[in-house]
Amino acid sequence: MESRSDRRDDATLARAARAGDRSALEVLLERHVDRIHTVCRRICGPDDAFDATQDALISISRSIDRFDGQCAFTTWMHRVATNAALDELRRRKRRPHPVAPDPDSVIALISSSRAGDPDRAVDRIDLDAALARLPDEFRVAVLLRDVADLDYAEISAALEIPIGTVRSRISRGRAALARELGNQDRPTDVQGSDHA
Repeated sequence: MESRSDRRDDATLARAARAGDRSALEVLLERHVDRIHTVCRRICGPDDAFDATQDALISISRSIDRFDGQCAFTTWMHRVATNAALDELRRRKRRPHPVAPDPDSVIALISSSRAGDPDRAVDRIDLDAALARLPDEFRVAVLLRDVADLDYAEISAALEIPIGTVRSRISRGRAALARELGNQDRPTDVQGSDHA
C-alpha cells in the first residue's frame, strides 16, 4: 500500500521521475512493487524472486530517464521486470542445484497462502512447479497475460516480439501447462477472450 497520498497517474509520475523527481519515482516503485514481485516470482520461482525484484527496481530507478512514454509505464516496467527475472534464471543455471526441495521453503509457501486454505496452497505449489517446467519463452508469455493481465500488444512491446509470436507462445504455453497439470482439455483464457 502506498505510504504517500500521491494521486497522480503513472504517466504523470513517470514524467516527473524522468525529470529528476525522486519522490515521484518512489511513489511509482511503491505502487508497483507487488506486481513486479509477482511477475519475478512466477518466472524464476520463490527462491530467486526477491533478487530479481530488487534487480528490477534498481534497473527502473537507474533507467527511468530512458523511459520515453511511447508505451504505458506498466508495459515498460513489465519489460524491465521480465528481463531481470530472465537474467536471474540465467544466473541460476550457472549455480549448483540442490538435490531435494528445501522443506522450509515448502512450509513457507503453505503458510503464505492468502486464504489460509491448505488445498489452495497445494494447488499453488503444483501450479508453480508446472510453470517452472515450461520453457522460459512460454512461461513468460503466459504469466504476462494471465498474471500481469497485459494484453497482446503490451506483451509484444514488453518482450519486443511480434503479436503473432505472442499469441503462439501463449497458446502453446497454456497447452503445455494443462498437460503438466494433468488436464488434456485446452485451457481457456482466464481473462476472457483471447482476441484482446
